[in-house]
Amino acid sequence: MTTQDASERGERIAREPLQLVGSKPGFFGGTFSSLSEIWGRRELLGLLTRRELTARYKDSSLGIAWSLFRPLAQLLVYYFAIGVVLGAARTVPDFAIFVFVGLTTWSLFSEIINSTTSSIVDNAGIVRKIQLPREVFPLSSVGSALFSFTVQLSILIVATVVFGVPPITPALALAPLAFVLIVVFATAVGLLLAALNVYYRDIKHIVEVLLILLFWGSPIVYSFTYVHDQIGGTWIESLYLANPITIAVLGMQKALWISGSTATGDLEQYFPENLIALLLIAIAASLVLLWLSQRIFSRLQRNFAQEL
Repeated sequence: MTTQDASERGERIAREPLQLVGSKPGFFGGTFSSLSEIWGRRELLGLLTRRELTARYKDSSLGIAWSLFRPLAQLLVYYFAIGVVLGAARTVPDFAIFVFVGLTTWSLFSEIINSTTSSIVDNAGIVRKIQLPREVFPLSSVGSALFSFTVQLSILIVATVVFGVPPITPALALAPLAFVLIVVFATAVGLLLAALNVYYRDIKHIVEVLLILLFWGSPIVYSFTYVHDQIGGTWIESLYLANPITIAVLGMQKALWISGSTATGDLEQYFPENLIALLLIAIAASLVLLWLSQRIFSRLQRNFAQEL
């Protein structure tokens, strides 16, 4: 290319109008623009999800079976420590199923949070070189967590049948609501944390501590009946029930555990009378949070390449 050709090309480029790269600014117009971009990259999203699953079980002899070992190990520990040693198994019917329901629900939430938080940093090489909607990286982590949840849930359903307490009751309808709540809320929080982790690398370590506190602040390995007996009817119980994870775990328990237990004549677990309303309110609030998180993510992602 001669000097004159290069000069003419530079002039043509200079006359071209500047175009915005990425999603449009604005809370409303930008939302639809971001969704359109993500939908246009849905094939890439699927490839990233499969890549995460492949990388997780690469060179592993047992492969997908590893997604079961951690919750099963936790189940044995909590069943022995809390169920046998502390005697919870004598007052909570089908305690093994009870704990398994809680751990399966919690595993979905914690895996989404942990994997999405580091998703942008882990894909720094791609983020620096390619212009694409960066939301695909946290969303691929969500897809990977959903796969693990499907495996664990299948084992849980089989376990309820083996123990003679299959969840075949109208309360089973609560399970989809609880599932949607967990996914939407965790995705909303994960998007925000993924963006913040690019700028503040301590976020990942803070999240690990908060997850421990949140685990014990939710009725996963202990019955909500104990909480209600101590603080029932007070503002503290209302604050406790404001936790979306608590609401989702209670919804899953009522759908997959308690119906079978009460059929055998054991004592019934206490549930809030307005549990369905609480689930719906929590889902609506989580959808708003997801929208706000995505808009914040969209603003912060403009400097991801420089920060990484």
